[in-house]
Amino acid sequence: MSFYTDVIQQDTRFHSTEAVRDMALLDPGTRAAVQAIIAGAAARGITLEVTETFRSQERQQQLFAQHATQLESVGVHHYGLAADFCKIVAGKASWDGDWSFLAPLCAANGMIWGGDWGEPDKSHSFRDYDHVQRCEVTQQPPLFAGAWYPDSSTTDA
Repeated sequence: MSFYTDVIQQDTRFHSTEAVRDMALLDPGTRAAVQAIIAGAAARGITLEVTETFRSQERQQQLFAQHATQLESVGVHHYGLAADFCKIVAGKASWDGDWSFLAPLCAANGMIWGGDWGEPDKSHSFRDYDHVQRCEVTQQPPLFAGAWYPDSSTTDA
């Protein structure tokens, strides 16, 4: 059993088409890492707010149909292993500006930053600057196949 089967699949929002921001739907290791990233950003004078944690397949398909995402099938968000942020600037949500501050914060907390997908020296066709996840790209196929889920008590990616 895993946090995914024990908590996420049992949640009433499992098929929701609404954005879910509930940190309780991040597995404990991911939740701790996201909280540490928020605190690390605050120490740098940057206020972060979580805009999405869990995402259902139904919401993913809706976003794809609206051309709001390049992924037709739900990704790591569906498993409670990813979060998206906005910056709070002058009291308002913003996605503008430089997000590279997330790279060292992710590295220090066992997370992968969507700006470089854990491979800063590689050219990437898709970058998701406000996204963090606790799953390396190479771990995604076994995650999606139900063959692997991280230990919820650690923050190791």
